[in-house]
Amino acid sequence: MRQLLNTLFVTTDGSTPRKTGTRSKSRLAATHARAPIHTLQGIVCFGRVSCSPHLMALCAENDVHISFLTVHGRFLARVVGKAHGNVLLRKEQYRRSAVPDEAAGVARSIVLGKIFNCRAVLLRGAREADDEMSASRLRDVSTKLKLISKSLVRPDPLDALRGREGEAARAYFGVFDDLILSRDGFRFVGRSRRPPLDPVNTMLSFAYTLLVHDVTAALESVGLDPAVGFLHRDRPGRGGLALDMAEEFRPVIADRLVLSLINRRQVKASGFEKTVTGAVT
Repeated sequence: MRQLLNTLFVTTDGSTPRKTGTRSKSRLAATHARAPIHTLQGIVCFGRVSCSPHLMALCAENDVHISFLTVHGRFLARVVGKAHGNVLLRKEQYRRSAVPDEAAGVARSIVLGKIFNCRAVLLRGAREADDEMSASRLRDVSTKLKLISKSLVRPDPLDALRGREGEAARAYFGVFDDLILSRDGFRFVGRSRRPPLDPVNTMLSFAYTLLVHDVTAALESVGLDPAVGFLHRDRPGRGGLALDMAEEFRPVIADRLVLSLINRRQVKASGFEKTVTGAVT
């Protein structure tokens, strides 16, 4: 299995990352840094960033994925090289996704992993809570998630698993505001997307986008098709398997990152703007 490497984020507006060096010692040169290509697994470009054709070819040859996002983090496009891995692996993935019982078995593992990590975040929050009422609510929801996870031992169909996952997500986000210790302009009243309506949701959506980028690169590097999922229904243009795999890591990677940035006061409410449509950027 391929070792996961670094992701380079290019945020300087108007910059043009390019290839430098010889073929045997190729490097990527950006506005403020240089990096050997063999140390990277992905490049994420924000805003008006244009990669040179030679760099794109170098990345394609070395399985380095390039993603282009708006300055506010909305996904635009990805540049990838040729498909890798055993075609038999992908055929087996397609077969299992088409058999309801086998797809449900994979989806059950995904939901269990997500609930387990959600409970870990809540229990940590209960230990760090600044008042007993918040800690009590966090522990109560953690207990509820534990009961939901125990109900998943049954071989339920996919729709029932999706219902359980939705129930767990509503309970988790129902007490997410209790995890926020710094109240300087940050509140969470519910999950909102497309567009996010407050700074916390904006940060969550942004972190989820970056997480899915890395998960997609990891899946393609071992020959799996990121578009064919098990928990998420197949839709044109959507990476179902990438979203499936990201679900388990959202709480402990993306959510904890957002909470840490807020609670340590490393971000401020003044860094966000509300547009005329109500969206927060």
